Amino acid sequence: MGKPTGFLEYDREVGTNREPKERLKDYNEFHSRLPLEKQCIQGARCMDCGIPFCQSGVLFSGMVSGCPLHNLIPEWNDLVYRDKWDLAYERLNKTNPFPEFTGRVCPAPCESACTAGLNGPAVTIKENERSIIDVAFQNGYVKANPPAKRTGKTVAVIGSGPAGLAAADTLNKCGHKVTVFERSDRPGGLLMYGIPNMKLDKEVILRRVSIMAEEGVKFVTNANVGDNYDAKQILDGFDAVVLATGASEPRDINVEGRNEIKGIHFAVDFLKANTKSLLDSKHGDKEYISAEGKNVIVIGGGDTGTDCVGTSLRHGCKSLVQFEIMGEPVKERAENNPWPEWPKVLKVDYGQEEFMALYGKDPREYLTTVTAVHADKDGNLESVDTVKVEWKKDENGRFGPIPVKGSEKNWKAELVLLAMGFTGSQSYIKEAFGVESDARTNVKANDIDFKTNVPKVFSTGDARRGQSLVVTAISEGMQSAIAVDRFLRTE
Repeated sequence: MGKPTGFLEYDREVGTNREPKERLKDYNEFHSRLPLEKQCIQGARCMDCGIPFCQSGVLFSGMVSGCPLHNLIPEWNDLVYRDKWDLAYERLNKTNPFPEFTGRVCPAPCESACTAGLNGPAVTIKENERSIIDVAFQNGYVKANPPAKRTGKTVAVIGSGPAGLAAADTLNKCGHKVTVFERSDRPGGLLMYGIPNMKLDKEVILRRVSIMAEEGVKFVTNANVGDNYDAKQILDGFDAVVLATGASEPRDINVEGRNEIKGIHFAVDFLKANTKSLLDSKHGDKEYISAEGKNVIVIGGGDTGTDCVGTSLRHGCKSLVQFEIMGEPVKERAENNPWPEWPKVLKVDYGQEEFMALYGKDPREYLTTVTAVHADKDGNLESVDTVKVEWKKDENGRFGPIPVKGSEKNWKAELVLLAMGFTGSQSYIKEAFGVESDARTNVKANDIDFKTNVPKVFSTGDARRGQSLVVTAISEGMQSAIAVDRFLRTE
């Protein structure tokens, strides 16, 4: 431990965000790093705890606490403090294959579990991690490292999101020949098309994919297995198949006219079209769902809802409101939400911050649910009806949202974006391979051997467990790859 009193001597300091009104003019990443000399000081704040909860990756009250990848956080924090970036990268690389992703988009459950955060600001673990990998790329520490020997076994990974990439990377390191099938035109899955450019620049993803390709991983894009690619052909042609297709079946609203009225879109379609058009032509092709000049309603909170807010503002929407059916979170931890649980507190993310810079208020309307949608004579969305709710028990004793009489309201809207999460993996993939679903419509497989009911077919990530964090998907992708490797070597 380089500085035993560092957490007492130094305040937490993070990199700055570009000013909201300035960054709304483009889709560039908005968060900048600290200068390296200041980042070194932040490494000194690590307490080198006897029990490093930051790297535990355990569940408390159903929420992850600490890093699911079990990163060696105190070790590389100390190396950051000592300005030994090459050694810090070596330690980080032992547990995390893609720190350039997690260092940008992870919500940092490691920091929520940081012991320094028990009575003060947590260590800047996430920014330390991002600095390590950025310095590693800048200084040429990150190099392709193909396996010295090949096993002769072949594996097909279906899906190139964080779980699929992690599984492919690990299996390739084991010496197997890996082919990744991606239904979109670019690899990356959720990372490429589910997260906007301003949070994760797509060159960061393609840089990593290029290294994996140099190491021997083959990527096949525009390969929608179960549609334009035959699942049986893949089953016959590979020694093992890993389904890493994510939980991409979006949750819908159940109101009359939902499917007939034009102007209601799933957030995932809105975000994907925006990013694809941006990458293809910098929006010159107009092949995206535009919010320009429209009254926009975003239904749902979380990261996806925030991304819809930020993207709509960049389009130049006329107005925007974001509905959340839950109540407004508290500003500080409640007594029933103690450390090291994930803090269920009010979060103002980049999208809300940008809205507040423009309009001076938060765009979110809490305890609000949509009851009806209305169209004009041409079938275009015109307005939305809502009602306020209270969370209480109904006559059957079930806790849920109860409408508040007299709280009905009509909102003018030409564009509604549904950002209410996902219900499970898409059915056509499961049908193509003949795998069973669990009670939540995910691919049925356990977290020990990751096997499905179909011989030599495995499942991992959100496709198996449901919607989760990028860091959890990476962790599970690696774990499943170890199980597949064990299966192949046994065979």
